[in-house]
Amino acid sequence: MRYLFLLLLLGFADCTNAQNMLQQLFNSHDTFKEKALTERRFTHKDLIPLLKAAKTGFEVTQVGTSTEGRSLNLVKIGTGPTKVLLWSQMHGDEATATMAIFDLFRFFSASDDAFDGLRKEILSKTTLYFVPMLNPDGAEAWTRRTALGIDMNRDALRLQTPEGRLLKSLQQSIQPQFAFNLHDQDPRYSAGKTKNLATISFLATAYNEAREINEVRKRSMQLIVSLNRNLQQFIPNQVGRFSDEFEPRAFGDNIQKWGSSLILIESGGYANDPEKQNIRRLNYVALLSGLQSIASEAYTQEPIDEYETIPENGRSLFDLIIRNVTVLKNNTPVLMDIAINRRELAVFKRPEKWYVRGTVEELGDCSVFFGTQEIDATGLRLETDVKMGSKADFVLKSEKGIVTHTIENGWLK
Repeated sequence: MRYLFLLLLLGFADCTNAQNMLQQLFNSHDTFKEKALTERRFTHKDLIPLLKAAKTGFEVTQVGTSTEGRSLNLVKIGTGPTKVLLWSQMHGDEATATMAIFDLFRFFSASDDAFDGLRKEILSKTTLYFVPMLNPDGAEAWTRRTALGIDMNRDALRLQTPEGRLLKSLQQSIQPQFAFNLHDQDPRYSAGKTKNLATISFLATAYNEAREINEVRKRSMQLIVSLNRNLQQFIPNQVGRFSDEFEPRAFGDNIQKWGSSLILIESGGYANDPEKQNIRRLNYVALLSGLQSIASEAYTQEPIDEYETIPENGRSLFDLIIRNVTVLKNNTPVLMDIAINRRELAVFKRPEKWYVRGTVEELGDCSVFFGTQEIDATGLRLETDVKMGSKADFVLKSEKGIVTHTIENGWLK
C-alpha cells in the first residue's frame, strides 16, 4: 500500500510539473512573439527579412519557387535523429500557425533562461524542418488556392502545382517520422454538438478507406491525445476532432500512407480574437509541447482509445442568434429565429483592403444551433422584413414600440 501511495504521489508530481511547464510556456509567449507579425494578412515579402535575420544554428534554404516566382523556403534546426517536418499556409489565407512558427524561431534562438533544458532536449533529439509559407501566391491574394486555381491539399496524386511537388519531394527525401500539417478552419465550428467553439481541432488522417490503425497512424493518435490534454488546461471543452473519412487526393492522408505520422492542426475560433492572436499563442504552446513529447518519447505512453473521446467538429454555431422574435411578413406576424454571421470580404478583390459584413444566414427554427451571442426576443417584434442573405441591420421593439435592441451589420449595439 505504501509503495502504491508513493507511485501515485510521483505521478501527481509529474503531472503538476508538466502543468507548470505548460503554464510557463503559455506565459512566455509575449516574450518570444514575433513583433513584426501582428495581423493575419501578411505576405511573402513580410517574411523574407525575418528569414534573412535567422540566427546561428538555423539553416535557411530556398528549396523551390511558386507558380508566380516567389521563393519557397525551408528552415532547418536541431541535430537529433528524429526528423519532424512542419508546414503552414498550404492554403494562402490560413496564416495563424505561420505566426506561431516564427514565434518558435525566436524561442529556439534564445538562451540563458528557464527554457534552456527544453530547448536542449528538443534540438538534441530531433531535427526540425519548417516550411513557414507553402503557398505564397495564395497568401498574396489572400485566397485558399494556388495561383493555378488548384487546392494544393487535393493535389497529392496529380502533383500539378510546383508547391505540391515540393511538399512531396521534401517528405520523400527527409523521411520524417512526424509531420505537422498546419491550417485554419472556419471559426464557427463547434466542439461536438455544443455551444463551445472548436478553437483548435486535430486529425490523425486515415491512410486507407478502411481507416485502419497501423504503427504510423497510432503515433499520430497518441501525440494528439497528449496535445488535447495539454490544451484543455487553457481552452477546456474547446478542442475538436475532424472526421477521419479517407480523402485519397489529400496530402495529409497520403503522407500518413507514405510513412510519416501526420498530425493535422486546425486553428478555429476564439471569442473576441479576430486576428487570432490568442489562437497563435495556443499553437505556440501546442507545437512546443508536442515537440517535447516527441523528443522524450512520452507520447508512446498515451492510450489511443482516448483519441476517439475528443468531440468531433460540429456545425452548430452562428455569430449571433435572435430567438423567438415576431417578424411581420405581408402584415402577418411570424414567430422565428434569425441566425447571423459576420464574414470578411475583400474590397474590389484587393486582399489588403477588407471589411466585415453581417448577413442573415438562417431563418425559422434554429433550436438545433447555438449563437456565440444570443438574444431572447420573446415578446419583441421586428417591423421591417428580413430575408436570407440580407444585411443584418434592424431594430427590435417591444409591444409598446420601444426600441430594445439595435443590430448594425450583424453586431448588437
